Parts: sequence; C-alpha cells; structure tokens
Amino acid sequence: MSYTSPHWSRSVLLTIDTQNDFTLPEAVAEVPGTFAVLPKMEQILAVYRALNLPILHVVRLYQADGSNVDLCRRQAVEQGLRVVVPDTEGAELASSIRSPDYCGLDSERLLQGEFQVIDEREWIMYKPRWGAFYNTSLEQFLRERGIDTILFTGCNFPNCPRTSMYEASERDFRVVMVADAMSQVYEQGIKEMRNIGVYVCSLDEAVMEVEQAVGRVST
Repeated sequence: MSYTSPHWSRSVLLTIDTQNDFTLPEAVAEVPGTFAVLPKMEQILAVYRALNLPILHVVRLYQADGSNVDLCRRQAVEQGLRVVVPDTEGAELASSIRSPDYCGLDSERLLQGEFQVIDEREWIMYKPRWGAFYNTSLEQFLRERGIDTILFTGCNFPNCPRTSMYEASERDFRVVMVADAMSQVYEQGIKEMRNIGVYVCSLDEAVMEVEQAVGRVST
C-alpha cells in the first residue's frame, strides 16, 4: 500500500496566486516565469473542467493600508506599494485561467474567509499568508467533499506553493506538484518535495493519469 500515491479521481486542482500583479510581464510585482507557465496551467484546467473535477483558485489580497500584509512586505505597502489591492485589476486572476462564468473577485466575501463560487465545481479562496491552510477553512472544505489529493500549480514555488505543499503533507493529504505548471521551480526544491512524499510530475503525466483514473471510475 502506498500512502502518498495520488488518488486522481478524488483530487482537486489548485492554482496559487496566479493574479495579474504577479503574472503579467512588467507588472508591479511580476514573478519571472509565471507568465510562461500559463499555457500549461490552461491545459490542466481545461482537463479538470471537462471531467467535472473540482478546481480552487487561491489568491492574495493586500489592503492598501498594509493592515493584513505579511511583515516582510508591510512597510513597502504602507509606503505606497499597491499590489493585489482588493477591487483592482491587478488582484484579478490572469485572464487565460478564468472559467467562462468568471465575473471577478468578490473581495469583501473572500477577505471574510468565504469561498467564492464561480462555477459548479470551481471556487476562489483568500489566504492571508504563504500557506493556503494558514488561518483558513481549506482543510474542512476539502474533507467535506471527500478530497484527499491536491494538485498544485501556479506562482511561485519557493514561497506559497512550497509552504502550502508542506501544510497539505502534514495534514495527510496526498500531494502532487505539477512542476512545469509552476513558476520558479528548481532541482533542489523538487528533491525536497519528493523527500516528504510529494508526487512530482509533468503536465503531460498529470493529464494522462487523471484522464485514465476518471475513465476507470466512470466505467
């Protein structure tokens, strides 16, 4: 028995911080490499939507006064840096990963900890710090839906995805890192993820596995 092998048919696809201010070329807080992985993210999102599997977009929102910002960035925001400010275009999801029914972030509800529904099996949630589980109800949300496997994509590996994968692992979720659908990935980081049982794979492998697993379940 493998305790870490993905249960693809019981998985959720997470996109992390794939917002305009972090993603677009020359954006105020552009993370190099994020724009380049968007096509990979689009492909895996299309598969999950076609198979009616759950998708969750995890976002950051920084109040203009810096009141909810990480300590390492708070001073810069207090001094005028405007990045992923609620109700601005910079805070919105990158256009290419949005669902057809996407109507924009409901910042007020997200900041209150609610999960915003954007499609039948697609949601958005706000995380106040690096990790998606920190001071959020993400674990309860996943458990209630019978999800035990999490696929991670997005921006950017050293910070939020890596922290969130550690948090998922310590809560006994099965963790998948789609390495070529995530920015700022490096070899030592991949080794470290594998050392804690993360299943590191390419987009092509993830697509093949999830399509085969869901096909087996439906027959």
